[in-house]
Amino acid sequence: MTVPALEIKNLTKTFPGVKALDRATLTLMPGTVHALMGENGAGKSTLIKVVTGILHGDSGTINVFGENVHFDGPTDAMDAGIGVVHQERNVVRGFTVGENICLSKMPRKGPLVDWPEVKIQAKRCLDMLDLAIDPDTPMTELSAAQTQLVEIARGLYTETRVLLLDEPTASISVDEAMRLFRVIERLKAEGTAILFVSHKLEEVFEHCDSITVLRDGKTVVESQPLAGFTRDEVIDKMVGRALAHLEAPQRSVDMTTVPALALNALSTTAGHRNVSFELRRGEILGLYGLVGAGRTELARSILGLEGVVAGTVKVKGEDVRIRSVREALQKYRIGYVTENRKEEGVFLLQPITTNIAVTVWSKLAKFMGYVPAKDEQSLVAEQVAQLDIKISSQDQMAGQLSGGNQQKVSLAKWLAANTEVLIIDEPTVGIDVRTKRSFYDLIWKLADEGMAILLISSDLSEMITLADRIAVMERFVVRGEIENTHHYEEMSQAVIRLIHPTSTPAAGE
Repeated sequence: MTVPALEIKNLTKTFPGVKALDRATLTLMPGTVHALMGENGAGKSTLIKVVTGILHGDSGTINVFGENVHFDGPTDAMDAGIGVVHQERNVVRGFTVGENICLSKMPRKGPLVDWPEVKIQAKRCLDMLDLAIDPDTPMTELSAAQTQLVEIARGLYTETRVLLLDEPTASISVDEAMRLFRVIERLKAEGTAILFVSHKLEEVFEHCDSITVLRDGKTVVESQPLAGFTRDEVIDKMVGRALAHLEAPQRSVDMTTVPALALNALSTTAGHRNVSFELRRGEILGLYGLVGAGRTELARSILGLEGVVAGTVKVKGEDVRIRSVREALQKYRIGYVTENRKEEGVFLLQPITTNIAVTVWSKLAKFMGYVPAKDEQSLVAEQVAQLDIKISSQDQMAGQLSGGNQQKVSLAKWLAANTEVLIIDEPTVGIDVRTKRSFYDLIWKLADEGMAILLISSDLSEMITLADRIAVMERFVVRGEIENTHHYEEMSQAVIRLIHPTSTPAAGE
């Protein structure tokens, strides 16, 4: 009988006021890809952190290939053959790509680091993912998506028998994800046990063999063959009730009005050339492209974070030159929900009140800049209620919230400031099914109330669900715009043809 690669029994972990894991169990076999599913806050990331020695469980047992283990830290887990890619980006920004990949176990010649070998080993890992990134590249020069890919490459660095992947495709394109899955299939064939955490059900059903589902820290499905479940049954186990299929509502946009935001032949220091589009009140304009297409950089250019070298930005028909995010908000009512909520979207070590009220302090301020606590708390309470943000109190630190609730806080600060144009970059990265649906409903509601929304997403199905029109970017150029019919096959083929104009999808693709 094959010994499980990883066996978890009755694992419990309690934080102040929260039981994150409640006698959780899981069995992971060699040579399989095992899905770990659950909503935000179900305990998935906590389980992974306990298995890798970052956290210590209160009770329960962990066996690796039949041997009972207790890890004092991540190095012990790595020595036992456990590799991990965490959901939270965990890189040293001041180091190079190669240094980050090899950081856990730097190659050495005697007491000195073997720098040529660092480059060789880093390139080996990057090549596994077909990544054309020089190992000597500073991490500060990478996009959020490239950073995610480097973290995945780091997970492939050591010879692992158990590989834990926590939302590995959250910030990467379809093409990059397919490269990763080819690597996963090869590792699986070599006998590696892979635990795969993802909110993308299509990925789970296509690539996983078995499944465990957590809900409120408890195991509600323990290591069952995935073939025995339908998509709706998995959702039902995750949230405790079946959710109806999500369909886009019927929407109409008055295209005769003056655009709320327009770009005319914009070229930037980031590399954009001759970019033009118009966004009107009440419209959701999707900006789609593969990783590296320049979508986030375009948003940053609009906000003055990248230089404009030619062309114009218009707000309500008037030429503007925005110099900062503060000016974009206070003068032109433009908000920006960043893709990188951990580093830019929220202040993890600050309370909920500070995170939400920061955009309106100048409006709330009285004599000598004093902000009445009552006014601040009232405004925050309104946003918490409107977005259904799950918090213990307004004094709770943002870093203690689940990913979905952190994203809601990131959005709430812009809504509190009465934003008229909202740029949303990757709105549902790492967010569970139920929270994702609430975000979709909220985005439609904001548009129906007249907000102009520029939506950036690497999730094509999300783009086709949400957007009224889709502008397709490729290599920092807008290749074309498509009216969205919300029919996935039709729209996905139209998008792919703009990105790869010579490609001809096979029948049925």
